[in-house]
Amino acid sequence: MKPVSRVLMLATWVVSCQLAMAQSYPGKPIRMIAPSGAGGPVDVICRAVSQGLGEVVGQQFVVENRVGAAGLIGTEIVAKSPPDGYTLLFGFSGPLAIVPNLNPNTPYDPQKDLVAISQVASAPYVLMVHPSVPAKSVKQLVALAKSRPGKLNFGSGGVGVGLHMAGELFKVAAGVKIVHVPYKGAAPAMTALMAGEIDMMFNGMSPAIPHIRSGRVRALAVGGAKRSSLLPQLPTVKEAGFEFNTEGWYGVLAPRGTPHVIVTRLHEAIIRTLADPELRKNLAKLAVETVGSSPAQFARKISEESAVWAKVIKSAGIKAQ
Repeated sequence: MKPVSRVLMLATWVVSCQLAMAQSYPGKPIRMIAPSGAGGPVDVICRAVSQGLGEVVGQQFVVENRVGAAGLIGTEIVAKSPPDGYTLLFGFSGPLAIVPNLNPNTPYDPQKDLVAISQVASAPYVLMVHPSVPAKSVKQLVALAKSRPGKLNFGSGGVGVGLHMAGELFKVAAGVKIVHVPYKGAAPAMTALMAGEIDMMFNGMSPAIPHIRSGRVRALAVGGAKRSSLLPQLPTVKEAGFEFNTEGWYGVLAPRGTPHVIVTRLHEAIIRTLADPELRKNLAKLAVETVGSSPAQFARKISEESAVWAKVIKSAGIKAQ
């Protein structure tokens, strides 16, 4: 047999195997790792999208919360899992763009050890203070912080998560000195804010709105390019006079080496899921906007975000962990 014929036969065999794999996938439930605690924005959005995905592909997506190290632990699990499409990551900025810039010993490279499938959503963060803090606007908060350098503090779900970096970005943009207090997740930090243990924090809109409406915390501004329809009276950070944006973004990734046909199958399922009017409506109620991007677009976003946060970390003088 001529070498060319062998190559053609091999190529035909590979294509046949890939088609067969695509047709049979998924043949069992899929594990979706959410590298954050229950009740936070990552968990809330992940569960809504995972339920929709399960209905589209005809297999259950089992959400598994793996908390720790600002998302590093859960992300490492996925990066080191078999590339068969049955263990996926519901990723966000912390472990994908921030932690690798903070920790030189991060046990994975998000741009090499993971395959981007699609960004699925974005959601603005809201800046809140405890009612005891005498500031009813961002400008008043900045003035207060400047009058008490190092005396005010802000909470987050851990070192390196998006909520932490939103606070660091605020510090740099406003030129204030406030102390970071990390918690083991956004939910415990929110509880601490309501209890008055911390002065302020950024958090996702969905877990914050009930407490804003109840008066247990006071909202000052929302991130993103426009006001939220859920809190239309609340100005954006830009309207409040500061040129920086605080917004969370979320997407699905798979381990490196996952067959292209499976990535394509998952991408198609995600796009179909995000097109569902009911899902979009339910997420909109939580101030979450569905996105849906190509694998290449999502990979590019991760790269660009990594470069942005590297600069913020350097400007803020945050030392590597």
